[in-house]
Amino acid sequence: MIALGCDGAGFALMKEVKEFLVEHGLEYKDFGAYDDGPVDYPVYAKAVAEAVQSGAATKGILICGTGIGISIAANRHNGVRCALVHDVFSAKSTREHNDSNVLAMGGRVIGTGLALEILDTWLTTAFSGVERHQRRVDMIELNLDD
Repeated sequence: MIALGCDGAGFALMKEVKEFLVEHGLEYKDFGAYDDGPVDYPVYAKAVAEAVQSGAATKGILICGTGIGISIAANRHNGVRCALVHDVFSAKSTREHNDSNVLAMGGRVIGTGLALEILDTWLTTAFSGVERHQRRVDMIELNLDD
């Protein structure tokens, strides 16, 4: 299951993301926001991060205006490796190298076509498991506990 969260600025793009997930037969849980009105993005970042932390969700997708605030809020949670992505190369690299488990995008930064291409790449790219990448992911996880 994929956990979804956005603020009002990310609501329109999240509607497109949900349609993509349905078309591809991917299960999701929507933690809000449920309209394009102003809300506090940390609330939705926390809900998605906690779903990933607990194992209730295998991955998460977060969208706010720029993707910056919501990704910062998500990364405050142990075990969450949220990557802010606005291009396909980074989507592929963050999965292969960082084993990112949450994707953040900016609804005011990229268009729908690019966002869905990023999403498809991120969802279909596996972690490489290469020793140096695993070592670095392990180092990130250790540092979160300090």
